[in-house]
This record gives sequence, C-alpha cells and structure tokens, in this order.
Amino acid sequence: MTHAARVGLRTATVPDGPDEVVEASSQRSELEPGSFRDRRARVFYRDGAVLRGLTEEARRDWRFVQDSGLLARCVAAGWIVATDEVAVQDDPWAAILRHEPIPFISYPYEWSFDMLRDAALLHLDLLAAALDAGCIIQDASPFNVQWKGTTPVFIDVASLRPLQRGETWVAYRQFCELFLYPLLLQSYRGVSLRPWLRGRLDGIRPDECWQLMSLRDLFRRGVFAHVYLHARAQARHADSARNVRGELQQAGFGVELIRHNVRHMRKLVSGLHAPTSESPWLAYASQNSYSTADEAAKTDFVRSVAAQRMWRSAWDLGCNTGNYTRLIAPHARTVVAIDCDEAAVARLYRSLPAEGIGNVLPLIADLTDPPPDLGWRGRERKSFVERGKPDLILCLALLHHVVISGNVPLPEFVSWLGELGAELVIEFATRDDAMVQRLLRNRDDQYSDYDLATFEQCVRRHFSVVRSQPVCEGRRVLYHLAPRSGVRLAR
Repeated sequence: MTHAARVGLRTATVPDGPDEVVEASSQRSELEPGSFRDRRARVFYRDGAVLRGLTEEARRDWRFVQDSGLLARCVAAGWIVATDEVAVQDDPWAAILRHEPIPFISYPYEWSFDMLRDAALLHLDLLAAALDAGCIIQDASPFNVQWKGTTPVFIDVASLRPLQRGETWVAYRQFCELFLYPLLLQSYRGVSLRPWLRGRLDGIRPDECWQLMSLRDLFRRGVFAHVYLHARAQARHADSARNVRGELQQAGFGVELIRHNVRHMRKLVSGLHAPTSESPWLAYASQNSYSTADEAAKTDFVRSVAAQRMWRSAWDLGCNTGNYTRLIAPHARTVVAIDCDEAAVARLYRSLPAEGIGNVLPLIADLTDPPPDLGWRGRERKSFVERGKPDLILCLALLHHVVISGNVPLPEFVSWLGELGAELVIEFATRDDAMVQRLLRNRDDQYSDYDLATFEQCVRRHFSVVRSQPVCEGRRVLYHLAPRSGVRLAR
C-alpha cells in the first residue's frame, strides 16, 4: 500500500494475511509500521537491509512483473528503487525482496509544489509503462514515492501486479485525493497543499475540493471532470449498494480507456504551476548584514568544518536558498536542507539538478512546529527526528528567529540540538545585531534568556566547544561544537 509495511514474523506456513502472522522471529527483524495496511507484502529491516516479504499471491504477481521486463526497464531508468530477490531461508514468506535503502524518508506534507507535481508525473509515467507491460499499479499514494536527492523514485514494488481483463484504473480516486486535488488547490486557489496533507493522510475528498473552488474555477482545466463530477458521483453513490467497479468490468472497461485517462491526467498535471510567491527570504543571501570580508570568513569557517571528513548525513537547518547547503554537499553522502519558507525551498529544489548536485533533499518544515508522529497509533508516519539523525548540523542565522519569532526558549532549542547527537556549526547573533534589533522592535522584550552568556552556558551542558570565531565586529559569533562523548577536543 505504501513504501513500507509490517513484516509477518516466522511461522510454519506462508501467511495469507495479517491474522496469520505470529511473533516468532522478532529478535531478528524490525517491523516497519509505515504501511501495515498492506495485506500481501510487509517491509522489515534485518541486519541493516530493507526487505519485503511476499505472500504466495504477491509472489506470483512479482514474478509476472519481473518476467514482463517492466521492473528491469524502470530500475534502469531510475523510476523504481533497485530491488532483487533473496533466499527465503526459514521465513514464512513465499519470497523476500531486498530494496536499495532510501537516504532519508520524507512525506508529501514536507514537499514543495514542484516536488509533489514531479512525484505525480513519475507515478503516471510508471503507470503508462505498466499498462504497456500488461500490468497496473493498484495504489496511487505519494507516500509510495521517495527521493534520491531531487530525483523521485517509486518504492512500493508490491503494488505492481497483472492487469485483469476489463479492469478500471483502480487507484484513480486515490490519485485525485492525494496528488491532483492538492496541486489544483494550490495552483488555482493559492491554498497550500501541506496543511491538508498533514491534516489527513488520505488526502482531500472530492466534495472538500469542490467547496474550495469558485464558479469561475469550473471552467479551468480538470475541475469539471475530476472535481465537480467526482463530487457529484460521491454524493450520489455514498450509500449505494451498487458494485460500480464490477459493472465497469462487465461493460468491458478496456486498457485503451485507462491509457487515455492517464495521458489526459499527465497533460493536466504537467501544466499546473504554483502561483508566484513573493518572499522576503528569497533575497536574504544577498541582502544581509554581512560585509564581503565577513561573508568570506563565515564561508571559510563552514567549509573547514565540513571538509574534516565525509559525513554520513548532514542537516542544514534554516537553509534558505542553499548557499551553505552547497558548501557541505561535497563532504556528505546525504544532505537534508530544511526551511519553513516554501519559496526558498522551491528555488533550491529547482536549481540543484542543473548544478549537478544529486545528494541534497530540500524539505519544508517549521522547526517550531515540526512534523509529528501521525497515523494509526501514531506510528504510520514518523516524526522528523525518528526517521534518522545527522552527524553534522548547520544552524546558521537561525537561532534568533527560533527564540524571538518562534518564542522557543533558548535553553529548549539548544537542548533539542544536543539530543540529536551531531557535531554542530551554529551562529549566535548578539542583541547589537541589526536583525535581532529588527525582530525586537515591535515586541515586548520577554527574551531575557537571549544573550551570549546564557547561550554559552547552555551550550556547555550538551557540547564541547571545538572552535569559535567572532564576525561582523563581534555582533555575531560562529561556533563549531561537538557532542559531549568523552572525546578530547581543542578549544
């Protein structure tokens, strides 16, 4: 159903569904609760590998897809995550697949408009290729798409299966609710897609989408057919006992009709664009208080830390349009660049492919209200820090915004950074700094904790100071910090 699911644990027979699962090999396998709803295939982790167990039915479908050549072509094109089959051994599954690990799992409510649109286009292109191979994708969820840098990749190979005679596009409604409607609302109405997708993991219903449209929108491409008529049909058949899918199959709903719908949908989606967004942060890199010499000193400081070794994972918190993200990218296997400003993140996403930078994942998140655990039992979608922790963090020109604009106490934020257990490059802007004075200008000054002495006191509870350097005539200070772990560090 989605990119991951619980694994059925060892039993004497191949499980036919979740009720057949027994806990017998939990010592060896770690369940992935992200898509436990999948009844035919369950993802789990073992010895660092990402594995997917298949029931007998899913194994037959997998072999059909494999024999069709679809999988090999799409893996070679980079559309599907690299996957191979491994020995079953004493597991309860009919087959076990091993997937290439994704560097960092992200969710649609952290993506820019362009990212969701590119994920939708990947899904439609893959569906068209599947139809040509006699297959179909039984789901249409953006959670089935992940990212290798700025390249989308489909990961739920178990949702590919043979196309049945007379079958409809079974996932059409799900595609509309999770891909099309969020894109339409942001493109046509300026309604951000992210709160909707974070607020309900199943997306936006047809009637909800229609209620947010105006009469004028009825004449815009895609609204009448995919929103208005869909909402009408939803209301008409809400309590109906009719088997609409079965009726369509009996009527001979052919593959050519699905192909036509997919081509139409692709043309619609590719023509959607986010409304132009004016953001003061887009010009921040060129309109800050740094002199040329100070900017060079800051750049050298960050580069010297980044170049110390190859980092497994680095986070750039408050990345803006990614000037410092680009500095650390050559020295990290994966960089997650995070900012709350969608326009800045969207610009970074669009620019990276042209620059040949393939290891940076730009995401939208407000650190004062980060993505929480969501879904069934709070486990289907993990909070940001539960998906992996970095070993290097950049936190530049951010702390004063979190404390003053976000009203997060300085000790709280420093403590949170300490809990991540990573080396840290952080910038402290003193009260003499122009930006800090601007933030305080129209506020009651309730930020007695915001001063350099308090900051350094908080820092030493969680970190050792490797190096510090004043810039901007002492109005800002750069720090390289290491988590306290008994390692001897130079001041």
